[in-house]
Amino acid sequence: MARNYVSLKDESVRIFKNPILDLFSRVHWSVPLFFWVPVVIISLYKGFSSRVSLLETLLLFVGALGFWTLAEYILHRYIFHFHPTTTIGKRISFLTHGVHHDYPNDSKRLVMPPLLGAPLAAIFYFAFYLVLGERYVFPFFAGFISGYLVYDMMHYAIHHSKSSNRFFQEMKTHHMVHHFNDAESGYGVSSKLWDVVFHTLFVAKNKEKTTA
Repeated sequence: MARNYVSLKDESVRIFKNPILDLFSRVHWSVPLFFWVPVVIISLYKGFSSRVSLLETLLLFVGALGFWTLAEYILHRYIFHFHPTTTIGKRISFLTHGVHHDYPNDSKRLVMPPLLGAPLAAIFYFAFYLVLGERYVFPFFAGFISGYLVYDMMHYAIHHSKSSNRFFQEMKTHHMVHHFNDAESGYGVSSKLWDVVFHTLFVAKNKEKTTA
């Protein structure tokens, strides 16, 4: 993804000519919580209604949290940082993620609008349903959406909050390297695990270059 311009201000540029579309491309950081937390609660309730045990629910929920970190990495690396060659492809790439790299501190475009998130969540839900079946899909989906919410809130906090927490500081440095030093590394936002596994840590890549 070529970086032509970077603003360090909390400013939001218009990306759609249609004022309604442009309005819905911006969202307050709290909106995903109001939209998705009820989905998590309902999913857990439906899981218990299907007589999924507490232990099964816990295992599925935690497993889904871990699966989310992998999905987050894959989406960020291969979808958001896909390098299209066509004009329309470049336009779509800018709308989905390029605008965030140009305006990384735009507080209205740091979390995913439900208008975009809901169709993606539906695709994942039906994929999970095919694999897990009707009984186990609900606790797994609840964990997956919870993982997404952790990612969204962490992404906003990394850009607009301060904390002395060691983990938070590590992830903030990790993400800032992705933004300002090497956009082709550091794809994890809520976890560095898959960057370690797939050797896309900034430090790891530099070591590979020096030993090559």
